[in-house]
Amino acid sequence: MLSSLRDRVRAALLRFPALLATLGLLDRKKGTEAFDLAVPVMVTGGLRTLLRVADFLMVGMYAGGAAIAALEFGFQYYFVPFGLALALTSGTISVVSRFRGADEPAEANFAIKQSLWIALLLAVPITLFTHFYSEALVGVLTNDPRTITLGGDYLRVVMYSVGFRFWSMIAARALAGSGDTRTPMYVRLLTLPTNVGLNAALIFGLGPFPELGVVGAAWGTVAATTLAGVVFGWALLSGRYAVRLPVRGKQWDTDVARELVRVSLPLAGTRLSRTFGRFPFLFVLGVLGTEVVAAYAIGRRVMLLALMPAWGYSTAASTLVGQSIGAGDDEEADEYGWQTLRLALVTQLLIGGLIAVFARPLAAAFGSESVDLTVTFIRVFGLGVAGFAVARTMRGGLRGAGDTRWPLYGGLLGTYGVRLPIAVLALPASYAVTLFAGPLAATLGLAPVVVPLPGMDLGLLAVFAAIVGDFYARALVNLVRYHSDAWKRVARESGVGASADADAD
Repeated sequence: MLSSLRDRVRAALLRFPALLATLGLLDRKKGTEAFDLAVPVMVTGGLRTLLRVADFLMVGMYAGGAAIAALEFGFQYYFVPFGLALALTSGTISVVSRFRGADEPAEANFAIKQSLWIALLLAVPITLFTHFYSEALVGVLTNDPRTITLGGDYLRVVMYSVGFRFWSMIAARALAGSGDTRTPMYVRLLTLPTNVGLNAALIFGLGPFPELGVVGAAWGTVAATTLAGVVFGWALLSGRYAVRLPVRGKQWDTDVARELVRVSLPLAGTRLSRTFGRFPFLFVLGVLGTEVVAAYAIGRRVMLLALMPAWGYSTAASTLVGQSIGAGDDEEADEYGWQTLRLALVTQLLIGGLIAVFARPLAAAFGSESVDLTVTFIRVFGLGVAGFAVARTMRGGLRGAGDTRWPLYGGLLGTYGVRLPIAVLALPASYAVTLFAGPLAATLGLAPVVVPLPGMDLGLLAVFAAIVGDFYARALVNLVRYHSDAWKRVARESGVGASADADAD
């Protein structure tokens, strides 16, 4: 019954790439493969985004705009280990897909274990640091006492989930690297609704659960993330899937670790540059007002729903490009990247347009105190969806080949060459900021420093231009790099897969 329903749904969905092929926009075979891989990732990402949207919705209902701002500030620090996990697991999917393409399953399996050990080395100190300094970290971004308290409480608790988050993402990306994107979707279909239910129960005190308010959202996330980690652990230890986690045998291989780190480091730089770039950007929004931060937070979460297709197509591009490279077929790999991009653009623009049209009822659902401003933020993000689709899909193709430096360059350009220099123009003229003035700086022995900023009092106009410009700067860099074909040489020189063996011969 369920199998039959699943097959009917899949057949209905596959009509979309078939239609694009009929219109001459797509190669049917390659487009269907990419779409089939991407849809489960879209569903998983969409559920994850809906969870964050639900968190903001429920917290806003419980405690208003200040609580939404607190969640946004606290969540930015959660993006630090989340970004590291994305980077590390990008190395995982790259290495696993190339080993699978080269028909070396034992090496693919060991790459999963190696990724896990690296993850533990990162997760434990991060969790300990934020446990002790959560309020001080939030205090760097705002001087509102209530926001600092709420954000610090949320951050301290949600960081307890970091280790399980790392493992869940390693397992999901390893399965994707083997061509299985459905199993991670099924796990998320179990754990993410559980997360939403637990968050609601713990925020509002439903049934036998205590009323914990904002921190309840954090405890719900910890419980659900732990559940996901346990389920993924069972899956990869069971031996029922294309890849597995080998417990016995060697625990560390420097060559594999080096390749994982080589692929991951630029992506870590990309993610962290973007994450750390959000802090001064949020500071600018905070100067413009708490209602601006809340409107931005809601608008961004809503628009992330439109951006989910690009996440799916990025993973599809990584898998298909990586497996083709591993099998020694560079031209096939190249074509998979371009066909996936075509799919991504069409899908992204259709969904982004729909969300922009329905921006007002979506904004109103959050009980926002500034509905008009929230609607504007949603539509500004909508202007950037094409840029996001190009940047993300091309980055996925480059990642599959193990070429991750240029996405880092694009990220640095977008954040520090476009977003922040334009955003700072929103500040009042002659505005200055005092650095190292909080309790964390005092603990570290840092003296306060006053830094003047080149504000031009452009307000929200500069903020909107910064958001859109960032998207398209990243897109340009990744598109040019993929078009150059230099990533094929990087793949051959990596020492992983059949293309590397052919180059050595």
